[in-house]
Amino acid sequence: MVSNKKMTGVLAIAGMGLLQACSSGSADNAEADKTPEAQESGAERQVFGTLDNGTEVEEVTLTNGEGMSVSVMTLGASLHAINVPDAKGNVDDVLLGFDTPQEYLDNGNFYGATVGRFANRIAKGQFSLDGKAYQLDVNDGPNSLHGGKDGIFSHVWKIAEVTEGDTPSVTMTYRSPDGESGYPGNADITATYALSKDNKLTITYKMTSDKPTLANISSHGYFNLAGVKAHKTAMDEVLTIDASHYTPVDDTLIPTGERAPVDGTVFDFREGKVIGKDVRQGDVEQLRLTKGFDHNFVIDGKAGDVRRMARLEDPESGRVMEVWSSAPALQFYSGNFIAADFVGKNNVLYRQGDAVALEPQLFPDAPNHPDFPSARLDPGQEYRNTIQLKFSTDTGK
Repeated sequence: MVSNKKMTGVLAIAGMGLLQACSSGSADNAEADKTPEAQESGAERQVFGTLDNGTEVEEVTLTNGEGMSVSVMTLGASLHAINVPDAKGNVDDVLLGFDTPQEYLDNGNFYGATVGRFANRIAKGQFSLDGKAYQLDVNDGPNSLHGGKDGIFSHVWKIAEVTEGDTPSVTMTYRSPDGESGYPGNADITATYALSKDNKLTITYKMTSDKPTLANISSHGYFNLAGVKAHKTAMDEVLTIDASHYTPVDDTLIPTGERAPVDGTVFDFREGKVIGKDVRQGDVEQLRLTKGFDHNFVIDGKAGDVRRMARLEDPESGRVMEVWSSAPALQFYSGNFIAADFVGKNNVLYRQGDAVALEPQLFPDAPNHPDFPSARLDPGQEYRNTIQLKFSTDTGK
């Protein structure tokens, strides 16, 4: 989910937490794209590039020895690439993005980023804690989105640890100082990415604070399972969302407070359907407001348990991605505001609907809705959001 305006100078990702005490490539490229059989699991740390202000951005690439690799950069603790095989063994990157770190800041819209302190929107950028009112950065019309214009996605994080072995991982850290973007408290945030042999990427977000504050952190990857080399829309992919309800929005894209049933509506993805089937239904007011899908789905089951939220499949390549999380909700964004005004990886001109975002998180505007799951984080508590992206070529559910 992104702003309905191009967000210059911004990059991000969103999430949820529990409070706890203390493409198939062309025939010509098929062989070149296949991962060598001798590949081993591991982690490689290197320089990705330099920002215009001279700041160096590093990247860690995790490889599992089974044909999959994941690259994470220190700018925003962001995903830069996810290379995964298709049903024929051809490897391609399924994540939209850019070839240099500065492009992530210049083009905005949170490509691959870790977003927060509060992922998603807060009405007018305003909330109260213990009777004290706070004003956040406003960067999406009248609202604050993904932590504001200088959210945690826009800063260079530190690499705290890189591990090898069968499940290579990288942990990055960032201290968000008291008052940054309007949020109270010094917040210590960690993002850990771990890649297992069974093609599962586990992302674990944690946060603590020395003052009462808000915590809602997520990952904002733009996925197209056909692969970036395929030059295909994501609207032909089949999406399942395990949600019986969603939260409708007003004309500024803030939840009205209603939890509406999906039954009998275009928001019913429980049995799986092609994304493009309903995305242009102009007679549906909610789709007109958001120019497609950009809505919060209330996931069935118990929040706090890591459970399946969604399944995305590209029928042509056979690639499948399941999203699992401990969060209570999932924001589904159908790439409505991807405009053909900048060039991404491999000189691809990104256009509307070229990718989708599936963001496990709390409900949007949660601080202003007492009946929504709380985003409050107190000293002595730890926020945590565990997200799992499971890749396969299994066509079964």
